[in-house]
Amino acid sequence: MTETGRLRLARCVVDDGWPLARAAERFQVAVGTAKRWADRYRAHGEAGMVDRSSRPRTSPRRTPTRTERRIIKVRVLRRWGPARIAGFLGLVVSTVHRVLTRYGVARLRALDRATGRVIRRYERAAPGELVHVDVKKLGNIPDGGGHKIHGRAVGTRYSQRTSSTQRRDGKPVLGYGYLHNAVDDHSRLAYSEILADETKDTAAAFWGRAAAWFRAQGITDIQRVLTDNGPCYRSHAWRAAVAATASRHLRTRAYRPQTNGKVERFNRILLDEWAYAEAYTSETARRAALPGFLHWYNHHRHHTSISGPPTHRIPNLSGQNN
Repeated sequence: MTETGRLRLARCVVDDGWPLARAAERFQVAVGTAKRWADRYRAHGEAGMVDRSSRPRTSPRRTPTRTERRIIKVRVLRRWGPARIAGFLGLVVSTVHRVLTRYGVARLRALDRATGRVIRRYERAAPGELVHVDVKKLGNIPDGGGHKIHGRAVGTRYSQRTSSTQRRDGKPVLGYGYLHNAVDDHSRLAYSEILADETKDTAAAFWGRAAAWFRAQGITDIQRVLTDNGPCYRSHAWRAAVAATASRHLRTRAYRPQTNGKVERFNRILLDEWAYAEAYTSETARRAALPGFLHWYNHHRHHTSISGPPTHRIPNLSGQNN
């Protein structure tokens, strides 16, 4: 029953003199329930109609306060999860988890690993206010497949050669590819290219193409570009490329990759859902799968933080449902 219903029932019994059986039948409750609310109304008036705590007056089996303090201390100093804390203190995992929940301790994924402080998350209000840019180094797959197909004993011998050039027919050879990625902060819309290196000229040319692609998607005004402190992003070539798009260049604080976290998360998505999602037989096959993955990522992949795919946050984007 709601508080209003309880009050009406109690007034019928106490103020109007209804028998308990009649009031219980009228409000479709048990006679004992009608008596309880009538007694509370006599004792406390309208204030007695609210719910009371069902917590027991004493909890003799509750975890001692001293043990709770030890749990919190270990969590703060060592940043361990409930299982490790329970093993260290000789407790049950569910007990440790219950204590951490009771005291409102932040989850480990919400903490900075270096300092233990809660990460302050942010999101720009509109597309184009901030674009995150980063480079991810990725080993090329030899023709015929690497260790995922042949096993470590055979596959690792290919890694001894580290040329990052390309053959005349345009096919990649052994060595490394460099994923240059740009992610819009508000929408998570992403643009990516696999290039031969991460030099200043390569990075500057990539930004020019990325900015043009974002404009084609409806993000015409890119206000800020955020990168780490890599050499290519501290060059005059990069500075000129950013200035050409009328954007302001920002750099993260040293040893703080969390500031550029959205593109770092995109790097991990690329590895998990494209680069290592299947056992490719060649680097050419893996690179051929990248455009399709990027389309799926931008147009169809559901992002928990934005409750949908990135294109849903880009107004008037043509073809976003394709």
